[in-house]
Parts: sequence; C-alpha cells; structure tokens
Amino acid sequence: MKKYTKSARQGDVERKWYVVDANDLVLGRLASGVAHRLRGKHNPMFTPNVDTGDFIIVINADKVRLTGRKWTQKTYYRHSGYIGGIKAITAEKLLEKRPEDLIRFAVKGMLPKNRLGSSMLKKLKVYTGDEHPHGAQQPETLSLQ
Repeated sequence: MKKYTKSARQGDVERKWYVVDANDLVLGRLASGVAHRLRGKHNPMFTPNVDTGDFIIVINADKVRLTGRKWTQKTYYRHSGYIGGIKAITAEKLLEKRPEDLIRFAVKGMLPKNRLGSSMLKKLKVYTGDEHPHGAQQPETLSLQ
C-alpha cells in the first residue's frame, strides 16, 4: 500500500493572528520572519500552491532600524507610466512620510510575484503606533529575535 503526502486545500487551512512589535528590529530580519509566516512555511501542512499562512499585525513601524548608511543610500523607485515619470525617495524620507510602506515593500519583495503573493500580502497589517484595531481576533505575540 502506497502512502502519499497530503496536500493542503484552501478550506483545510486554519489561520491564526500574530502581533509583531517592530520596535528596534532590523528591517530585513523582521521582513524575512514576517514573510515566512505569511507564506505558511512554518506550518507542517505547507503547500507551495496554496496560501497556508497566518495574519500578521506589525506595530511600531516607525521605530524600525536599518543598518549601515541605508537611511540615506537606499532608494525606492516608482514610475507614473509617462515618459520621464520616474520618482525616487530615500528610506529616511519614506520613514517620515509613510513608515508602513517601508515594511510593506520589504515583505512584498520576499513573497511570490503572482496572485498568490498578492493574497498573502493582504494578510499583512502594518501600523505606526502601539495600537491596532484587531483586538477582536485575539492575536498572539510573536517574537522575531
């Protein structure tokens, strides 16, 4: 009798909610830990073509750290679609304007570049302060040290 590995289906997945405090954490290490959980690779039922990940709430996004001279040298680009429409912003200015995007861009780069990755990114909730509106989901604290 042959035994087969059981693949997860979308209905089989039981999602949990976790809170991560980004206070004084390095951005890349935080993003890789969050992407790992969003993708569901910590789960024994992990299946590459199914979204088996959990919901992640990141608080204190404005207190994240970057090493070296990345605050002034790391640049984020976007394009309007028009000729000469490229815009650039440094990590330092992005932290002032939209600190949530700093974490969101880092995590997005570590997820699959397809519809599955887009659905995983929707499970990431990023907030600047200590408060978040997801108390009803009873999230557990997750330490990414």
